[in-house]
Amino acid sequence: MFSQNWETIGLGFFIAAILGFWAVFHIVQNERSGPLGKAIWCVCVLWIPYFGFFAWLMFGPRAERGAARLRNTK
Repeated sequence: MFSQNWETIGLGFFIAAILGFWAVFHIVQNERSGPLGKAIWCVCVLWIPYFGFFAWLMFGPRAERGAARLRNTK
């Protein structure tokens, strides 16, 4: 009943796990965001694997750099 059949997990799980742990590593290493922001991003990335990862990729570190460039040019 509680045993896991590892053959049915598949490649999608491993891809999501690698992307999730990679994103969490970079979220924790980010010096610009505070602890609450880091916690929220980590929960989103790990709880909703693909959507959370791509949301972080679009709105996380790259969005902060782009917004900083726009502020400096004005």
